[in-house]
Amino acid sequence: MGRAAHIHSAEDARRLARRRLPWMVFDYIDGAAGAETGADRNRAALDAIALTPRILADVSQRSLATEVFGASATRPFGIAPMGMCNLSAPGADLMLARLSAKYQVPHGVSTVASTPMEKLIETSEGHAWFQLYFSGDGQGTFQLADRAKAAGYQVLVLTVDVPEVGRRPRELRHGFTMPFKIGPRQFLDFALHPTWSLSTLFKGRPQMANFEMEGYAFDRAESRARADWDTLKRLREMWPGKLVVKGVLDAEDAKRLVIEGVDAIQVSSHGARQLESVPAPISRLPDIRAAVGTDFPLFFDSGLRCGEDVLKSLHKGADFTFLGRILQFAIAAGGEEGLHRLWEVISDELSIAMAQTGLTKLPPQA
Repeated sequence: MGRAAHIHSAEDARRLARRRLPWMVFDYIDGAAGAETGADRNRAALDAIALTPRILADVSQRSLATEVFGASATRPFGIAPMGMCNLSAPGADLMLARLSAKYQVPHGVSTVASTPMEKLIETSEGHAWFQLYFSGDGQGTFQLADRAKAAGYQVLVLTVDVPEVGRRPRELRHGFTMPFKIGPRQFLDFALHPTWSLSTLFKGRPQMANFEMEGYAFDRAESRARADWDTLKRLREMWPGKLVVKGVLDAEDAKRLVIEGVDAIQVSSHGARQLESVPAPISRLPDIRAAVGTDFPLFFDSGLRCGEDVLKSLHKGADFTFLGRILQFAIAAGGEEGLHRLWEVISDELSIAMAQTGLTKLPPQA
C-alpha cells in the first residue's frame, strides 16, 4: 500500500508530513504568529458554524463546478500562493501546477516560489495567477509585475497584509531563513530525516526562483510598510488584467478597494502567520460581502481543512476559496499521488456535505 493510501483527511496528511519533514521545514509550513492563538481562533470559528441537513430532496446529481472571472472551474477551491513549496518535496511547485491544469482551477504562484513563474504558467496551462508582495521602495515589485505580464499572466494578486513579517517563534527557534542556510543545528535536523534530506540534496537546495533579475534580490525580512493606496493606484494603472487584493478583513477597506477599481477581494488572515490577534476571517466574511454587494467577486482563504469548510465559506459569502498548507502536507506525506489523493478527499467531503444539506449546486448558485 502506497503512502498516499493512508490519507483520509487533511489531518492525516499533516500527521504523515510531520514524521517525514525536518522539524525546521514542518514548523515553517505549519507555524503561525506568536503563541498561535490566531490560528486556533480561526479553527474554532470554522468549527462553530453548523450546516443544517435537509431531507427528501433528490440530490443524486451534484455538481462541484463553478466559474472564476468568467472561466469554468471544476471545483470551488484552488491553490493558494505559498512560498518555497519545494521544501515540502522536490518538484512540489510543478505538482501543484499540474493539479491546477487537470482540474482547471487557479494556481497562486508566490513571489517567493521555488520555480520560475514562466515555467509554472506553462505547466498549469494558463491557470496560474501571480501573487505579488510589495517590498522596499517598490522598484523590484513593479519589475516582477512587468515580468508576469510578459509571461502571459492574466491575474495579479497583490498581498497587502504583510507590512512587516510576523514573528513566528517556531521558525525562529530553528533559525529558519530564506534563502535557505545550513548550520550545525540544521545539519542535525536533516540528518535525522534522511529520506527528505537525500531527495532534496539530489534535486538541489530550494531557491527563490523569481529573483535572478539583475539588481534585485528579495529579502524576506525587508520592510514592506511603504505600500499605500498610491501604490495600488499605480499597480492598477499598469496591470491590464484582473487585479485581486488579498489579505482584507475590514469592510471599510473592502469598500474603498471596490472604488479603486480592483477586480476581486480575497478575505484572508494569511493563516494567522503575521498577527496573532487577528480576527477569524470567516467571521468577517459576511460583513465584507454586505459591503461590496452581491455581484462583486469575493474569494476566501485561511485555515480551510476539509470540504465542509469550503461549503461553510460559500454559505458565508465567498464565491471561491483557496487551500494552502494542507496541500504541502499531502505532498510531503505522499508525493504527487498524495496531493491528488487529498484533493479527491476534499472533493468527496464537499459533495457529501452538499447531499446532506439538500444541494445539487454550489451556493450562491443553489
